[in-house]
Amino acid sequence: MSRPTARGDLLAGRPATAYFWGRVAGDGEVTDDRLEVRANDEHAAERLATIAGGALARGTASREYAHDASITRTEDEYTVTVSRDDLFGRSGSLGLPVDGRGRYRFTAFGAYDRELLRGLLEGCGTVCFKSSSGTVGISFVHDDRNLLDLVRELVADCPADAPTGDLSETSSGGYWFGVDDGAAPEFGSWIYGDCEGTDLYAPSRRRKLERSIERAEAYR
Repeated sequence: MSRPTARGDLLAGRPATAYFWGRVAGDGEVTDDRLEVRANDEHAAERLATIAGGALARGTASREYAHDASITRTEDEYTVTVSRDDLFGRSGSLGLPVDGRGRYRFTAFGAYDRELLRGLLEGCGTVCFKSSSGTVGISFVHDDRNLLDLVRELVADCPADAPTGDLSETSSGGYWFGVDDGAAPEFGSWIYGDCEGTDLYAPSRRRKLERSIERAEAYR
């Protein structure tokens, strides 16, 4: 197994950096002197800390359900933090893959779209089994509409045949879109197709996807 190791240039195009920035874009924050990214899977959090050379802390967090703000869930949350005065920003050693309007620039990771989308799915995506229809549900939820527009483009360009719906508003004030239910198993299987070889994934999220696909197949 090839494990990701800490590297100085987080903007260089590699599987590890593609996954890392997908996670940061999905559920992270970057300022001039600090980077913070969250994960609810310990294995994934450890990988992110290794890639960035950051500190890892464990806590709990309560989150509103994206489609119904009246429902909350409490779960373990791991936070990876990298802080240094000269680390980020235009003059820092890392910079930030966004343009002047705050839009993410992922062109450096174009050869690693699977790792990038996996990071985005684990950072701001949801996976579930829809008992009402016996299908797998995969959706992406975020407050940044521009980011979700980019994610839709990445999904459309990926090798899996995965049509998506239009962007819609959530009850909590953000935005979301879903992969068509009929295409979700193929898309999800592609996303995690090579994850053990790179060790860039959240095992708990992959297990949830696999269970959802198994239940959907048994439902037929």
